[in-house]
Amino acid sequence: MEEQAFVIALVGVLGIGAQWIAWRTGWPAIVLMLAAGFLAGPILGLFDPEAAFGELLEPMVAIGVALILFEGGLNLDLRELRHAGDGVWRLVLFGVPIGWLLGSLAGYYVAGLVWPVAILFGGILVVTGPTVVLPLLRQSKIQPRPAATLKWEAIVNDPLGALCAVIAYEYFRLTAAAPDATLFEVVPPMIIAVLLAGGIGYAAARVVAWTFPRGLVPEYLKAPVLLTLVIGVFVLSNAIEHEAGLMAVTVMGVALANMNVTSLRSIHHFKENIALILVSGIFIVLSASLDYQELSYLNWRFGLFLLALLFLVRPLTILISLLFSSVPWNERLLLAWIAPRGIVMVAISGLFALRLSELGYADGEVLIGLSFAVVVVTIVAHGFTIDFVARWLGVKGSSRPGLLIVGSTPWTIALAQEMHTLKTPVMVVDSSWQRLAPARRAGLPFYHGEILNEATEHNLDLTPFQVLVAATENEAYNTLVCNEFAYEIGRDTVYQLGEAVSEDDRHAIPPSLRGRALFESGFGVADVNERQAQGWIFRKTKLSDEFKFEDARELLPESGHLLLLLRKDGTLRFFTHASRPEPRPGDTVISFTPPKSRTAGDQAERPGKGEGGTQPA
Repeated sequence: MEEQAFVIALVGVLGIGAQWIAWRTGWPAIVLMLAAGFLAGPILGLFDPEAAFGELLEPMVAIGVALILFEGGLNLDLRELRHAGDGVWRLVLFGVPIGWLLGSLAGYYVAGLVWPVAILFGGILVVTGPTVVLPLLRQSKIQPRPAATLKWEAIVNDPLGALCAVIAYEYFRLTAAAPDATLFEVVPPMIIAVLLAGGIGYAAARVVAWTFPRGLVPEYLKAPVLLTLVIGVFVLSNAIEHEAGLMAVTVMGVALANMNVTSLRSIHHFKENIALILVSGIFIVLSASLDYQELSYLNWRFGLFLLALLFLVRPLTILISLLFSSVPWNERLLLAWIAPRGIVMVAISGLFALRLSELGYADGEVLIGLSFAVVVVTIVAHGFTIDFVARWLGVKGSSRPGLLIVGSTPWTIALAQEMHTLKTPVMVVDSSWQRLAPARRAGLPFYHGEILNEATEHNLDLTPFQVLVAATENEAYNTLVCNEFAYEIGRDTVYQLGEAVSEDDRHAIPPSLRGRALFESGFGVADVNERQAQGWIFRKTKLSDEFKFEDARELLPESGHLLLLLRKDGTLRFFTHASRPEPRPGDTVISFTPPKSRTAGDQAERPGKGEGGTQPA
């Protein structure tokens, strides 16, 4: 009991700790988790998952994989694929079977796996995985169209690869149970099992879609009920038909994603947190379960298999699938190279490695080690080369962090113009076409739509934007926007106008919901609009070793206010009522001042004053 509690705690510390280090350093989390598990398991011997959990290990991993696949299915809204372009459809309709076929051939002829194991592993290799693709896209800043194609391929193929593996395993299980059975005796029962599993998953989704919006389940029970129902569907499907559970929960997730169940939005963060914990835990457990005997199977043939996967299987899959498509050749070549594998492939491989061994396929034992090798090689190869390849192919986007402004007002338009002149990517978002007229006239990038609409996150790529400023006329709406996007962009990088008040003020919006207040004085919407009407302008001052922040502060008129610092690399740091960024030489200070104020440029023209200055906006 105490040993199991220690192992559970250690797995949590290692998994979440690796995720935190990845966030701080920008390194791939999956590689850090692999290193942590391997270090704690076979190298230091801190714990052995099989010894600690015994017969519970396999069902624990199976239920974890089921929940991960369900969460992945919830991300697959087929209606939104209309905006993804024909490239994604081709990678789904043609890329999945072509990739499965080529991966199976490479597994048999190059790696030397027996046919059943090679075919099952070829199906798993279809998965690229959003858990590794999306962070890679955020770091690389490639152009929106190829980035969207890679993102949607990962989201769609995540559950499809799992289904390929389930179908392959079910086929080989039936043939192992009846070696003399003909193809016609094996396939119909398998099709019935697939339909039955899909029907159970779809029926469960309909139950959720009917009960949740009608208030039959209280809000605080929705997440636990959904979690319990997924596990119940998984266990029930497996009891009716062997290994049908993974297919059932995947279908349930996809069906729910396409039923427009608004109640699921409230548990979005919960399901993502559960998926993150499960991903971390399963990865640590599987990597700690490795031993040197399993790794000894990774001989020169597996090295050739990895090379074939990188330079033959993936490129041929993409180039054949996109033949005669409208996708430009430079984007095709980028897609042909980038295909990092992630946790879903490892989790499914770990699950089926145990099952294949039970069926008598000895090569099943090498799947865990081989899947880890694929993950490490693809992440290292693609993660460290994507910037170079994107630049070489001419599909590199802007590397400077962007500013997303919600609300088109005279003040926000002036701010957007100022940041635009400083080469900062900026986007003005508003639901009113009329209010966006000044942005259109100024030639500023804009998005016409409701920022809180679920479709916006798929129509508007948020990857380039590091900071969000909500500055509409409605303070409550600004708070709602900041609270909604704090999870995605970061609580420390969402801002709004208006001074945050004390927690004890029961008449005001609590600070826990608001974004950070812009300006040290906490200017509100009415304040900036009034000053904008009076002719106040934005001014920029470049700091240097000779012209320091104190000099710029001295030149700022008493009524002027500091807004933000722009670093050399484009990073934005705002002055707020609660914090002040640390200025450095090379930073540009943006201030909001009256029209007739002394500037550093004026001061520089005076005799005896050194370098450095301000350029009026």
